[in-house]
Amino acid sequence: MGKEKKGGKRMNKQQLTDRLMSFFQSQPDKTFTFKDIFRSLKLNTHPLKMLAIDTMEELSWDDVLTKVGDNAYRLSRMQQVAEGRFMRKANGKNVFIPDEGGSPMFISERNSMSALNGDRVKVSVMARRRNHIREGEVIEILQRAKDRFVGRLRVDKNIAFLVTQENLYVHDIIIPKRKLKGGKSDDKAVVKVTQWPDADHKNIIGEVVDILGKSGDNDVEMNTILAQYGLPYHYPKAVEDAAEKISGVVTPADLAQREDFRTTFTCTIDPKDAKDFDDALSIKRLMDGTWEVGVHIADVSHYVAEGSVIDKEAVKRATSIYLVDRTIPMLPERLCNFICSLRPNEEKLAYSVVFNLDEDADVKSFRIVHTVIKSDRRYAYEEVQELLERNGVVDGTGKPAPSAPRGGYQGENAAALIQLDKLAKKLRERRFKNGAVKFDREELHFDVDDQGRPVRCYFKRSKDANKLIEEFMLLANRTVQRVLARRNAVKWPKLCLTACTTNLIRKSWKHFASLSLSSVTK
Repeated sequence: MGKEKKGGKRMNKQQLTDRLMSFFQSQPDKTFTFKDIFRSLKLNTHPLKMLAIDTMEELSWDDVLTKVGDNAYRLSRMQQVAEGRFMRKANGKNVFIPDEGGSPMFISERNSMSALNGDRVKVSVMARRRNHIREGEVIEILQRAKDRFVGRLRVDKNIAFLVTQENLYVHDIIIPKRKLKGGKSDDKAVVKVTQWPDADHKNIIGEVVDILGKSGDNDVEMNTILAQYGLPYHYPKAVEDAAEKISGVVTPADLAQREDFRTTFTCTIDPKDAKDFDDALSIKRLMDGTWEVGVHIADVSHYVAEGSVIDKEAVKRATSIYLVDRTIPMLPERLCNFICSLRPNEEKLAYSVVFNLDEDADVKSFRIVHTVIKSDRRYAYEEVQELLERNGVVDGTGKPAPSAPRGGYQGENAAALIQLDKLAKKLRERRFKNGAVKFDREELHFDVDDQGRPVRCYFKRSKDANKLIEEFMLLANRTVQRVLARRNAVKWPKLCLTACTTNLIRKSWKHFASLSLSSVTK
């Protein structure tokens, strides 16, 4: 297939290559299908079309063209020098991902210039060898992805090293012994790089900034995981000190400014291993026969002043972090586990959405108010689920259990919990009828002992006790979002009302906190 006719003349491969290059270069940003190319270049015969396909495949191999799908090409954007992200692989097959698109490129270790995983680099595209993948050579480190690394210390007689967790670098980080900060062999440590490799020095030099503890200890290993991914594993002393100065006492001035729910039945329902209780439900029957249901959220913004050291640390963290055996809270422990935790038999300040619901769970009115509450009981999901099942409300699968002895096991506050479950079921039924998506799924759960060792694993399925809480939280979230949208307080399409977010959306609350919202309809 060496030559084909072109307007009465024969066209060889070189002539066809020149025509293809002129065609693509005339429209460098456009992608062309085979059909477009054949029609534009008037390639009418089957041999000529096949020659064009073979030629474009070779041009693609040489990075002159870029293949798009199975039957389209465009002019390659790959230049001789490109910038992008370096990805280090444990098997030595390092990869360069260019910013401007295009296929990843192989970078051998000898051509990596000691780049680390995630570094931004400048790469020179190497001449492509026949039947070999495309290769490049790092010629400049533009920006390091990080300068702190976590690993195990190895202290020798004259020098120390950090053996990193990732084990993705050919050399360990060298640490001068005066920079060990008391670290010993097999300690887990956080090390900051003080000198990167250059033309004269091929090693990374660092200094210890924190000793996490001995390898193998559960707390040390958990903190190592957090430090390895740049997550906080302790609170700064200034933040802890600020939290210790906050008083959790409910004053007469607080009571005067809030609705008093202390005599209304209120409870929290959480996982059995929960330590912080940031939401609670209350319920009571009103004179007109409707049910007053309160969704109460710990009023974090009362204690955490905007711009304070606690507020800045919370913004930096953005969320709590949940590991198998612990939670790394967004707020200091004194706040999340004590002052702002809605613990039973303690007066607590809350921000609340209070609904008036009829027997069909239709919202007749609602109000968003500051409150003071006093939880009567802390329940685990399992306790509420057992109470519902033993009273014949559900059979463990969420279905009615008419054979169960109704009223045979009342338990503590059973009537109130059964009524909340009844209203939640009606809310859920209406929500699904209106097109809500069902996200029910099983979660893998671990039980651990006091040393953090797993003793049991099992699949955890959401039952009616879980759904009871979820349904009223969803109702409160939707209600707050509608109010904010109608008052033009924020333009967010959704808003999650939780203990963590109340502080972050304080400015939005201020827009309507002083307004009477009972007249606002659904």
